[in-house]
Amino acid sequence: MKDKSWKPWVLLSPSLTAIFFLLVIPICFVIVYSFWLRAPSGADIPAFQFGNYAKFFDDFFYPSILLSTLRVAFETVILCLVFGYIPAYFFYKTRSRFKPFLMLLVMLPFWISFIIRTLSWINILGDSGLINHLLLKFHVISSPLAMLYNEGAVIMGLLQYLLPFMILNIYVSLDGIDKSLTEAAKSLGCTEWQAFKEVTLPLSLPGVSAGCLLVFVLTCGTYLPPMILGGPGNEMIANLIFKRIIGTLDWPFGSAISVLLMVLLMVIVYTYNRYMGINQIFKTLSNES
Repeated sequence: MKDKSWKPWVLLSPSLTAIFFLLVIPICFVIVYSFWLRAPSGADIPAFQFGNYAKFFDDFFYPSILLSTLRVAFETVILCLVFGYIPAYFFYKTRSRFKPFLMLLVMLPFWISFIIRTLSWINILGDSGLINHLLLKFHVISSPLAMLYNEGAVIMGLLQYLLPFMILNIYVSLDGIDKSLTEAAKSLGCTEWQAFKEVTLPLSLPGVSAGCLLVFVLTCGTYLPPMILGGPGNEMIANLIFKRIIGTLDWPFGSAISVLLMVLLMVIVYTYNRYMGINQIFKTLSNES
């Protein structure tokens, strides 16, 4: 019998080629740029030195933005988990004929530009936006509330962007649970809450873990909500990278910040996967299929 172990690689070759040229090579360029020098004239000088990395830690301004980014990412994960588990569990339990339509509403934001979705919050939270307009009209307040250009507005924009990812990840995990398990638990004397706590919740944790990790990583790498909805003190690390590379054309320092963020996220992902076991979600999907 001929060895056919090469066939999977042939099938994967288009995807692997795209990943190599569109992801691996650009990342290698960024890593190389992070060691270059920035001349006073503005030119980038090829070199191999760690001055750009040292510059990041010399001034606490830069690490403080990184720490603020991690804090905002953690807060966003918590909010997405709280607001995402309930609808995901509802989709899992409901037998309504409107379930496909409701699922479509969850995915509807993916059909609209991220920029438009973020800009729409200005018309909702602004001084002349919908909320302030209604509150002023019904004489609840005497002057507009400052709801824009602060951390709360940034988190609101992130929540709108990332909540569907959390809902879908949790729902996929819940949908792989055999409903007869909860029925068996209730037949043995468990209440609805006990059956959820002892059976459904533990079995859905792989989806929760995958959703939390995805939301955390995407939050750390996004820059539109902080740029549009945040104030001067609400910058995140992606905004700093954007300003350094696009604003001042300081590619070496911007690349160094990018590499530091990438390494930090890789460590977080590895540690999270090691202790939380997010790879179990793929086992659940394969077993169900």
